[in-house]
Amino acid sequence: MNASRVSTRLITPLSVICGILIWYALSKIPSVGAIITDPIRIAKTLFAEAKAGSLWTNISASMLRVLGGFSLGLVVAIPVAFVMGWYKNIRAAIEPWIQFFRTIPPIALIPLVIVSQGIGESAKIAVIFIATFLVMVISIFQGVRNVDPTLIKAARVLGATDRHIFFEVVVPASFPYILIGVRLGLASAWTTLVAAEMTGANKGLGNMIMEASLYFRMDLVIMGIFVIGVIGLAMDKGVLYLERRLTGWQELRKS
Repeated sequence: MNASRVSTRLITPLSVICGILIWYALSKIPSVGAIITDPIRIAKTLFAEAKAGSLWTNISASMLRVLGGFSLGLVVAIPVAFVMGWYKNIRAAIEPWIQFFRTIPPIALIPLVIVSQGIGESAKIAVIFIATFLVMVISIFQGVRNVDPTLIKAARVLGATDRHIFFEVVVPASFPYILIGVRLGLASAWTTLVAAEMTGANKGLGNMIMEASLYFRMDLVIMGIFVIGVIGLAMDKGVLYLERRLTGWQELRKS
């Protein structure tokens, strides 16, 4: 292991330590400390909520909503993206609508979702589904469109049918883009969570943050934001691990 690799691995923990120190310093400024609670108090709040059990209840509720909306979005996005990339006529019919709805914030659709779905779990999952689907379908579609034409021509010369080209050339070549879409979709699911839990939730991390803000419990607000960030980061790292394991054949730039 060379010195440059060791120094690179030290950058991340040093960055985290510096960030916490800056956070602590800012919290000691009276005008700032009223909003940004210091990390020591956040840690105490975290342990208190975990010991009381309310933190785990909120995390489990939010995880079910995020994973439900994300999974549904991925299941729908993959076939739609591949069909759009493979058939020009279908792409011409569907792509304008996807691009149109992609520019609309999911929070703007909440009134329509509440009217159609009520305020139950299906409404929250529907909001997250819309956000994740629109993000993932574009990413996967670009992967299908960016497949090297030389590979397709070579497969045709070797006598491959459209079915074999699609499943043995296009799908494997697009797989890295599917994983990129998964990462973007997970990030979108977590960023949409608070908006989704505005549809009448009585538990969940987003609901906890909103209720805490009403009582100016900034320690609870920042703790909720911190927990969402940690869970989102952990899930993103998990997808990165799968990407390294499943796309080892892909050539990457060494840095």
